Amino acid sequence: MAETYNGYCVKCREKRDFSGEVSETNGRRMAKGICPVCGTKMTRILGKA
Repeated sequence: MAETYNGYCVKCREKRDFSGEVSETNGRRMAKGICPVCGTKMTRILGKA
């Protein structure tokens, strides 16, 4: 289930919206996706709720 998230692209150095999936690693939820402009992997750590 892909949703839209707002994250920071390190390569572009800008905040961008990206579509990604939620995964859980070590008890932390994070959204993983790809930057629509440069194609770099983007992540965003999400809250528990």
